[in-house]
Amino acid sequence: MLLLHPSPLQFNSSHPCKDVAAHVMIKSFFFHRKLVQFRCRSSNVKDKNQNGMHIASEHDNFVARFEIYTTRRLTLLLLVLQGFQPSPSYGKTKGKNPYDERRLLEQNKRIQKDNNAPSGFPNFIREGFEVKVVTSENYIKRDSGLIYQDIEVGKGDSPQAGQQVTFHYIGYNESGRRIDSTYLQGSPAKIRMGTNALVPGFEEGIRDMRPGGKRRIIIPPELGPPVGPSTFFSSKQFEVFDIELLSVEDCKRRTIGFYSDVVCS
Repeated sequence: MLLLHPSPLQFNSSHPCKDVAAHVMIKSFFFHRKLVQFRCRSSNVKDKNQNGMHIASEHDNFVARFEIYTTRRLTLLLLVLQGFQPSPSYGKTKGKNPYDERRLLEQNKRIQKDNNAPSGFPNFIREGFEVKVVTSENYIKRDSGLIYQDIEVGKGDSPQAGQQVTFHYIGYNESGRRIDSTYLQGSPAKIRMGTNALVPGFEEGIRDMRPGGKRRIIIPPELGPPVGPSTFFSSKQFEVFDIELLSVEDCKRRTIGFYSDVVCS
């Protein structure tokens, strides 16, 4: 324990140096005991053959000098320690820089242009794990996170659960690169609604379309397809689909002997 003010010393008349050395070792950790004993022993050797009064006077002078020396050393040590006290650190909060957003937006536009993205394609400003979708005012965003735009509204009734929908689609990633197309495959897709055959965002986007309608949907990662080597998708990204709903058909189960299937017409 470090004390700023030494307490009064208690002396033993027969062994004054021993008491001083022990007292110093308790009060301060940086004074060497041998140094104190040497200085005290030197004073006693000089006065060994003189009277006891002279020895006590010499010893008192040494103790007074030592107390002054100790106080100065303690004060100096305190000042040094105060100078090395750690200052509080404050983490820097990285704010969004408008210049960086413009730069990332222009970069995304250049990439989409190189990938021959269709006109009116949405832009994506990706910074780390945060993605900002930039679209025109014609797009509508739902509470689920799905964003869509009706390019052409069809006629008739929207598909219901259990009905079969026939549609064409073209899928794109954030960079505007085409990842899939039923037009290139040569035949439309046919799926029964409500059977979990489509990713959640796709089924939500086609659910309120009408036959003959065309729609562009932007699916967020939480409503998107699974990722992995066996899919078209290698990471959690926004996906864009241009959909053309061709027809909606009713379905019913048919049983012939031991054979049963579902027929849609």
